[in-house]
Parts: sequence; structure tokens; C-alpha cells
Amino acid sequence: MDTPVSALIERKGSAVHAVVSTITIKEAVAEMNKKRIGCILVSDAGKIVGIFTERDVLLRVVGADLDPKKVLMSEVMTTNVLSVTSDTTVEQTMVIFAEKKCRHLPVIDDGKLKGLVSIGDISRWVADTSRAEADHLKNYISGGFPS
Repeated sequence: MDTPVSALIERKGSAVHAVVSTITIKEAVAEMNKKRIGCILVSDAGKIVGIFTERDVLLRVVGADLDPKKVLMSEVMTTNVLSVTSDTTVEQTMVIFAEKKCRHLPVIDDGKLKGLVSIGDISRWVADTSRAEADHLKNYISGGFPS
């Protein structure tokens, strides 16, 4: 689990989708649906000012009975965006997800956005690593490796 999140970004790609804070919730959700993503960053003048997720749609929009055609992103986005650096380990990231009860974290190095990791990315990485380790052990036990 000493693997840095940079390895996950290399594997999945560094593409991150963002919208400006002045669009409506409806427009942001349409963009999320078009890109088939559960989270979108909110960026103004090249600076991350917020994050908006599927959970926000349920809690802050539907739950608050807001009109998504009229309410702007700036009114419902999370503004204190947590982030990690490329050298943050998978294990450290798992702890942040658990303690902060979040599912997405931008990866930022020296003020530059490098990518975005999700709890799904971490789960896939852990599952793949466990599978590879199990296969390695099976080969070892069955004599698949030379002495």
C-alpha cells in the first residue's frame, strides 16, 4: 500500500472535468451525465474554487427542494476542497476517504492539478493488487516458479 496515487493517475489518466461557478446546477449535472462522471470540479480563472458530486445533487439540491434551472453552482458546491499530492500513498488516501467521508480527491502538486482519484479508483487498485498477489502465491505453491 506504499503505492503513490500518481500510479493510479498514470493508470486511469489525468483528465479532469470542470465547470465554472456561474452555471446552473442543471447545466453542471448535464455535463456530469454527458461525461458519465460522479464528480466535477468547479474552476474560476483556472483556480479550483469548489467540487460538486452526485451526493451534493441529492442532499443540497433535491433534499433542499432547489430549482436546478435557477440555482448556480456557487450556491451549492463544496468550497473547502480537500486534495492530496501525487506522492500521497493509496493507504493514506483510504484514511482520508474514511475519516472525511468523501469519495473524490483532486491530486495537486505545487498548485497544479494532476488528476482526480476516487474511492472507486482505490478499490480497483486494492482488488487488482490482491488478485495479483494471490496469483503469485498460487504459482509459488503449485511449483510454477523455478527453484
